[in-house]
Order: sequence, then structure tokens, then C-alpha cells
Amino acid sequence: MATLRQPDAGCPWDQEQTFQTIAPYTIEEAYEVADAIERGDMVELKGELGDLLFQTVFHARMAEEAGLFTFDDVAQAMSDKLVRRHPHVFPGQDGALEDAKADAVEQKARWEDIKAAERASKAQHGVLDDVPVGLPALARAAKLTKRAARVGFDWPSTEEVFDKLDEEIAELKVEIAAGDLDKARDEMGDILFVVANLARKLGVEPEDALRGANAKFVRRFGFIEAELARNGRTPDQSDLAEMDGLWDAAKAVERQDKS
Repeated sequence: MATLRQPDAGCPWDQEQTFQTIAPYTIEEAYEVADAIERGDMVELKGELGDLLFQTVFHARMAEEAGLFTFDDVAQAMSDKLVRRHPHVFPGQDGALEDAKADAVEQKARWEDIKAAERASKAQHGVLDDVPVGLPALARAAKLTKRAARVGFDWPSTEEVFDKLDEEIAELKVEIAAGDLDKARDEMGDILFVVANLARKLGVEPEDALRGANAKFVRRFGFIEAELARNGRTPDQSDLAEMDGLWDAAKAVERQDKS
């Protein structure tokens, strides 16, 4: 990476990049890692992890050029954090808290307590201060509600969440009927936020659930296209009733494959 960034003999594209221009690629590579895992393609995963590691190297190199930190600093900071957040594994180590033997649930609670102490040491006093703005909106919504729930701002059960969801859907219908698309947009956001909260209450990662739904839609619509193609037709030569029937057929095939 240092060679690629050399002013004279390096690559012109690599030379002109900044943290801001590389950040979208970093996010994209993380998603490609998740996609390889979802598909169970371990060969692909190896390559995608390399691409993601390269993003870390790229950012670290730019930081070193600016005199901010090095790749070794990044690795050391991560090592220190792991020790600090696992006092039950590294008792007595520099930065580790007292020895603590507990089950996974207790350890998760302590992990959150340690993270809260770290936020306080960074002068991040708000409960939501360090929830990254750059997260996908659905994932950030779940993380925001999780953080708020730790200080008691949460519904007691999923029933209250369903009640809130019904309320937000009713409000969306009112704005749609009124023809106020700006307010409808806000209400749609409220619905998605409540759904993310419901996913958290159920222990479901909303991004994972939605990726699964996306994959299912692509798979079933592909079935529709394949069935129509058998008769020499395309979806735009069909109608909703026929395609809906083929959608149900796709679901039946999937149920049969799982049985």
C-alpha cells in the first residue's frame, strides 16, 4: 500500500484517495463478506476477508502519512480493547477489570457496562452518542433502541410494540388519504423504526431478516420468470393473477424441498 501511494512511482488512483472517498468501498466490502457467509461460500469468503483487510490497510496507510497512527497502532488498540472487555479471560492484565466468572448472559451485560465506561472516558455522555450514523438505517434503528432499552426506555413486552405498530400504520393511512406525501414519508419511517424495535425484542437482526427476505423474493420471482419462459413469455406478457399463482407455486416447491 505504501508503494501504491508513492507520489512518483505509485498508482494515480490510489494516490488521490482520501478517508472519505474510500469509506464507501469499506462498507461495500463488509457487505460482500456478509454475502459470502450467507451463501456459505467459504472460498469466496477468504477472498472477501482479504478485500476487507485491505480496506483497513488502506485507511491505516493514509493515517500514517498524515502522522496520525499506524497499522500496528490499529492492531494494538484492538488487542488492548479485547483484553479490557474480557476480564474473565485475561484477569490481571493491563487494562483488564477484576476477574469475573459468569455465564454468557452475565458476560454480555458486563461487556455493555465496560463499553459504557469507555464512552464515559471519551466524554461521550449521551446514551446514544456513539451509535454510528453511517450504519444502515435499519441496523442503526435496532442499535438505538437496544441502547435506550439498557437504561429502561423500552416496552415491557412485544404486545406493546405490536400496538405501537398498529398505531403507526393507522397514522400512515390517514396521511396517504390526505395526500400529504411528506407526512406519509415520516410515518413510513416510524413504521420501519418500530419494526426494527420489534426485531430487537424478538432477538432477530433486522438486516439479516431483510436480506433473507430479499433473497427469497429474488428466488421466487426467478421461479416465475422460469415458468413463464417455458411457455415463451416474459413477466410483462403476463398479468398479476397469473404471476401471483406462480408465486404460490414457488412457495409450495420451497415447502416441499424443506420437507
